[in-house]
Amino acid sequence: MVHVYNCHPFASQQIVQVEQEPRLVCCGGGALFVVATGGCKVEAYNLELEGCPLICRFATMGTVRNMQHSKIGDYLVTIEEKNSATYLRAYTNWRYQAEEKARVGVRLLGHLLRGASLRGGVQMEIIEIPMSERPVAVACCSVTGDLLVGCHKSLVLFTLRRQNQQNLQSLQSPASNTQQSSSQSQGQTSSSNQNLSFLDFERSIILHLPGTKPKQVALCGGYVAVQSDLEVLVMKLDASSEPKTLEESSDSRKSADYLEDQTDFLLLPRHQELLGERAKDCDIAVSVEKTGLEDRGQYTLSYVLFRRFTPDYFQGCSVEETQLHSLQLHPMFTSNQSVSLDEPACVFCFFSLPTAGYLYSLKGGVELLSAYQYPEKVLEAVLTDHLLHVITKSALQCFTVRCAAVAARIEDPYIDTTMRACPPSTLEVCALRMQLFIGLRSVCVFGRHVVLLSTADTETSEDTERNSQRRGLSRKWTISSPKESSSAGHGWNLYVVDTVSPITLYQEMVEYSQRYAETNPQAQSLQHLFSEAHLLLRASLLQSSNPDPATPERQKLEEALRENCAHLGDCFSRGSQKDCHLALPYYRMSGLSITEIMVRNRPLPSSPHSYGPGFLFYLRHYLLEETEQSLSQEAADEVIDIFSQSEPSQLVGVCTSPSMINISPARTLQILQRLEDSAGVSVPLTITMATMMLRLGDLPQYTQLMDRHAEMLLVYGFIEEPRLLLYGGGGGQHTHVRPTALTQQLAHVQPGLLVAGMVALHENSKVQLEQVDHIFKELGCESCLQVDFWEAMLMASSQEAVIQELLFRLASFYIDRLTQTNSETHINPAHKRPTRRSLKSADDLVQ
Repeated sequence: MVHVYNCHPFASQQIVQVEQEPRLVCCGGGALFVVATGGCKVEAYNLELEGCPLICRFATMGTVRNMQHSKIGDYLVTIEEKNSATYLRAYTNWRYQAEEKARVGVRLLGHLLRGASLRGGVQMEIIEIPMSERPVAVACCSVTGDLLVGCHKSLVLFTLRRQNQQNLQSLQSPASNTQQSSSQSQGQTSSSNQNLSFLDFERSIILHLPGTKPKQVALCGGYVAVQSDLEVLVMKLDASSEPKTLEESSDSRKSADYLEDQTDFLLLPRHQELLGERAKDCDIAVSVEKTGLEDRGQYTLSYVLFRRFTPDYFQGCSVEETQLHSLQLHPMFTSNQSVSLDEPACVFCFFSLPTAGYLYSLKGGVELLSAYQYPEKVLEAVLTDHLLHVITKSALQCFTVRCAAVAARIEDPYIDTTMRACPPSTLEVCALRMQLFIGLRSVCVFGRHVVLLSTADTETSEDTERNSQRRGLSRKWTISSPKESSSAGHGWNLYVVDTVSPITLYQEMVEYSQRYAETNPQAQSLQHLFSEAHLLLRASLLQSSNPDPATPERQKLEEALRENCAHLGDCFSRGSQKDCHLALPYYRMSGLSITEIMVRNRPLPSSPHSYGPGFLFYLRHYLLEETEQSLSQEAADEVIDIFSQSEPSQLVGVCTSPSMINISPARTLQILQRLEDSAGVSVPLTITMATMMLRLGDLPQYTQLMDRHAEMLLVYGFIEEPRLLLYGGGGGQHTHVRPTALTQQLAHVQPGLLVAGMVALHENSKVQLEQVDHIFKELGCESCLQVDFWEAMLMASSQEAVIQELLFRLASFYIDRLTQTNSETHINPAHKRPTRRSLKSADDLVQ
């Protein structure tokens, strides 16, 4: 299901002033590259300035059929045709062509410029990359700058290398060095260019794929993706120091040979999806040929994802219209990563059919995140951190993505706990408001700039009728070559559409949510909209180039995220029982106080519902936490009223919470008495009522309530609710504990009951031995009740480690007592301090 929200993600639109009709466009490095129809020239425009002024233009050596820009190395790679031959070339330092008639160097791959060309300083270079097969597709790695070239039956990986001036000089011949040293001026020029670096490529490996015909390729952080007409294969290349050879299995070779022999038949492959290790069961055989000279290690290849589609002839489309397009590998870094040093935390793979798009997460387990169902035929799509941009023939539309949900869980291990939360990566996607255009043909994206190429439809009605008659009759699943636009066309335009900032889109989503909140505050659409806004802010925080929390931009994003968490907490607090537990982490992330959260959850007078299950879940966990924050009397009394109306059975636990120390004892006692009248007598309830009497100073009523039950039953009551005796029990031995008012009263009136209660709590893992010692020290009973506790534990415990510890403590205490007794015989009896009588037997513990 795709949700549709009327939020506008576009801020402004401008037209790039190009002189001739564009045929190809791509963008990167803040520039827009345009190749005119039938031309051999590339024009670069500045996307980051108003009006997109021209940066430079430079001629190519052939007609450009495909081009890609790499942000690492800032080079442009092209597939060109000239005299019926296809060439692969890389253009480096192209920005220096901003000066008219600037020098241009042309060289082969691996042959670096020397001599006069080198001494002339930095200049644009055209690197000729020879290929044994005709290249059909290229891709640049956004992490390393490496180059992947797709050929008819193979993929060739080129590693990006950087050479500096000093390395080049060391490679020069002795004769050239002699000539260079004879000229003082040339030596000074050379020394001024010592820090110049030059790009080059090394042919690293070749992946042979005899069973497929690549149409598009993608490369990112060691992941290699190849797309044919109806198949997508994603592999992972890992470098290893140990030599290891990869050989094709005989079954794979036989399968490939079989497919080659069946070219005279129309084979209909079945739909197939293989994830993770299962992807190796696909019928595409891949063999690795290492060609790099500098790499001494070996490469291991593993299959990651395989997806095959079956053409659907019943959708009113021809076979050519049901082919895959828009293959993309998209990396995402967390805010504590360095883009230049670390590999991406997440890598996503996107590809699309004309009617549906698919987004997979590759790292940490392959998973299908989203399946996009398009309302009409989509021509191209581009994935970004925030949105998925798709174009049809007449519109640009945006869909939300789930990349931030995956990256956030990698960055923060506390997500999906009671501490923090994030919407799931499988959340249903939504479509935002579309922008209408005429004759859209291609799309590319850089940052917040969406570049659109539109051309008028020059097809006549006779051509349309002829094409409709041929639909579904073709037996070949090949993409027809792109047609050159007619010179008699009606027009063309090159648009740059800027998307709004994430914080602006978030604010519009909040305004849009008010219509749901007014009609139905518990609607699933309201929760879904706030979840979309949350992921939008998460992506912005992950993408932030400056992780310093003191920057105004980041502070604004974090403030918006806290506000969004409060809205999500409200949704889950009033929602269904299934997801009510999510109110706790979202309210914690909002930074709101418990008093503010209680105000947000007060039921409206006209509402038939009381407090939601998520709000009660949050309150229970807040009161169960051993926090130092105490509620005011007004807030504490309101909490008592909330639980007396919604969950009376939880009142005992609520009253014993350390946060409720300021409750009104008289008012609470009346509520507890009504609970006893309706639910019956229970030991923990009786002890809680006695505690309220103790706080009121009514000792006779306190004694009467405590005498209702035998002391052994009271011990069971302490086990059921340990916070009647102490705050902060359980956990590790270093957890801070302190006695309650009831504990202090028992130490003076019923010490045996207190010791028995502490023994029971320890034996039921409610308190640690060191914590009990701390309680008795705070009570001032370390020389009497503490020893009684040790002695009682020695008889009750069955743990060998505890027994050994107790024996050591008791022996030390007895020796110290004997020493003190001998010394006190010489002291005047009138000066002796009064001592409390110790409990000597187990019978005394329960008197």
